[in-house]
Amino acid sequence: MQEIHKNYIVDENQNPIAEFEKIEEILENYFLGKMMEDEEDAEILSPSEAVKYYQGLKENNLG
Repeated sequence: MQEIHKNYIVDENQNPIAEFEKIEEILENYFLGKMMEDEEDAEILSPSEAVKYYQGLKENNLG
């Protein structure tokens, strides 16, 4: 998985603008959905298994 460096755009009060977080959530949901799809050669994950697997990927990339 490619590492993405987060750069936040902030408003005049130095609060992060929420658009980045919305895009990140959409991408995470898309990725989790892809992990749960039925493919011939892929292991099918339940929603809870997909979330657990994805969290492990995020932790490995942050560490």
